[in-house]
Amino acid sequence: MIISWNTTNQCNMFCKHCYREAGAKDNEELNTEEGKMLIDEIVKAGFKIMIFSGGEPLMRKDIFELVEYAAKKGLRPVFGTNGTLITQEVAKKLKDIGTMGMGISLDSLDPKRHDTFRGYEDGFKQAVEGMENCVKAGLPFQIHTTVMDWNSSELEAITDFAVEKGAVAHHIFFLVPTGRAVDIEEETLRAQEYEDIITRILKKQKEVPIELKPTCAPQFIRIAKQLDMDIRFKKGCLAGLSYCIINPKGEVQPCAYLNIPLGNVRDKPFSQIWKEDPVLKELRTLDYKGGCGVCDFKTSCGGCRARAYFYHEKDYMAEEPWCLYQGRKGY
Repeated sequence: MIISWNTTNQCNMFCKHCYREAGAKDNEELNTEEGKMLIDEIVKAGFKIMIFSGGEPLMRKDIFELVEYAAKKGLRPVFGTNGTLITQEVAKKLKDIGTMGMGISLDSLDPKRHDTFRGYEDGFKQAVEGMENCVKAGLPFQIHTTVMDWNSSELEAITDFAVEKGAVAHHIFFLVPTGRAVDIEEETLRAQEYEDIITRILKKQKEVPIELKPTCAPQFIRIAKQLDMDIRFKKGCLAGLSYCIINPKGEVQPCAYLNIPLGNVRDKPFSQIWKEDPVLKELRTLDYKGGCGVCDFKTSCGGCRARAYFYHEKDYMAEEPWCLYQGRKGY
């Protein structure tokens, strides 16, 4: 059970693919006490891992207080961050208050390409410095890469870079068109590329000591089985099943890229939304349409519900559009 809280809409970057369209702080963001109440509800609902994300979560002034509170409540606090604000002092403090890991974004080994994609000068340099500061503080970190048509050839090299820098994992995110990412939809991967790159990632896993994970590419479960690989992940798309997200204003949605408001934690306790919301209940039926509905791997893969939503006129139970398998029998 893993949950992500977009703690703030404020960000020092202006990334081309940002699902939250982050930049300026929102005036209606949950305050410190509301954040702590949310954490209590997250614990009550049975979640174990809590991602503090944004925007850029380290721009939130009370972030250390909130993380420490979450840790004391028994959650495993981790971060999704661009890494630019992780000074040696910040890394040490995060470690001291119970942070269990940092997910740091790095989209290219070419600093100019990374910085252009992220809309921030010296973003690459500062992200790498953030990684090095994590190592010095004994704070585990992993690299997050959003794969596009222009950086797909770099993935194995970024993995090698992650190993070199001391990362514990390299998670590769497959873009879903939502937020600002709608404007660069044509740069996303299509079916055969999608399949080929997942296969490359899994083959690379056999060569390196750190964890590699295709994210928002649930077909990796099926492809791993076809490659006779034993991986620890047992489920592809987790949206509404064992994962959801809360935005800066307290609105709950099934995942970061499935922008369906399920209710606001200011109006209804989160644990109640998680248990009772009809959209979540429908997602949990696994009653998918098209190829996903008859697929051998329906229960282990599930197809990307957010991608189905975007490409099938907001039908989140439709089939995954970029899957080559499409329910074929016989494997």
